[in-house]
Amino acid sequence: MDCRPGCGACCIAPSISTLDKPAGVACAHLAADLRCTLFGSDRRPSCCSGLQPSAEMCGNHRDEALAWLARLEADTAAC
Repeated sequence: MDCRPGCGACCIAPSISTLDKPAGVACAHLAADLRCTLFGSDRRPSCCSGLQPSAEMCGNHRDEALAWLARLEADTAAC
């Protein structure tokens, strides 16, 4: 599965500790077109490059992806 154009949910919903990015806040490296400006760069955190789009995570549209990732973030925050 490829990333959905105009989504960016994985750059918004989860926290990214290596970038000091809190959950629910757009990453500083997320462009206006909702694409990662670090994609393909060695500066891109491994947690980002390891996250691969899937039907379960991405759902049928951006709102479903944001909700799924927010639930995952909440479920793992207590760990």
